[in-house]
Amino acid sequence: MISGRYRPWLTVVGVALLWGAAICMPSAAQTPDQNQIVIQEFMFTPNPLTVKAGATVTWVNMDDEPHTVVSNTALFRSGALDTKESFSFKFAQPGTYHFTCSIHPRMVGVIVVQ
Repeated sequence: MISGRYRPWLTVVGVALLWGAAICMPSAAQTPDQNQIVIQEFMFTPNPLTVKAGATVTWVNMDDEPHTVVSNTALFRSGALDTKESFSFKFAQPGTYHFTCSIHPRMVGVIVVQ
């Protein structure tokens, strides 16, 4: 049995542990989407991205500059994406898909669909 003088300390320690666990555990909003490509610092990340056939890939622009996502085979093409805007495309068939930013052609990426 715990003496009355230790109960306040145990309460403080318990609350601190619960608070610490809540901060350290990622919420659903913090968990990265496995089928998401982030556009940041003039790069597509991850690159390459591997997904299963039927998956929808979403590109999100986190740069302060506009970017596009354009398939090298004209399969998909986004408009200019401003900061925090996104573009999605569903990949139905297996294969390797190359894409670029038409505004910044040195920005290239690859999606491998299995």
